Amino acid sequence: MITRNEITHIGRFNKTHGIAGEISATLEVPVTVLQESKCIVCDVDGIYVPFFIGNTRDKTASTVLLTIDGVNNENDASILVNKDIFLLKNDVSQLMQDEETPVDYFMNFNIKVNGKNGEIINIDDSTANVLFEVRFDDNSVKLLPVADEFIISMNLDERFVEMEVPPELLEL
Repeated sequence: MITRNEITHIGRFNKTHGIAGEISATLEVPVTVLQESKCIVCDVDGIYVPFFIGNTRDKTASTVLLTIDGVNNENDASILVNKDIFLLKNDVSQLMQDEETPVDYFMNFNIKVNGKNGEIINIDDSTANVLFEVRFDDNSVKLLPVADEFIISMNLDERFVEMEVPPELLEL
């Protein structure tokens, strides 16, 4: 049985799309994370139920159309309308370690850098050195390198990253 502490929220189903069981969903993660996952999880009558993804089609930057194995018509898909979508935490952690997983997953994460609180407001991946653009609570904005040696901890469920960087980087 899947419990709440084994899953992390990644989006929400919107409405059915057509008559063949397709449904739209708004995601808080890149669609590639959804496409590469083993299954999604939804709360159905108080029980976390796994669903296996059939096909996905991008609709907008944050909306996807998808089919679920065994959901073959509009009536079956309607039970998922307005339900939250979760992934198993183990799957998310594994996907995030995969080098092909987009770093923009961390957009809007809260961050603590050398004891200062802030939010990741942008990701600069235009060069080989990916940078977090961080707005700190004092409204200062800094670019910080995304490097394993600087990341102390991550909590994907709470959307939080803690980093320790050389103090000189915060002075730039």
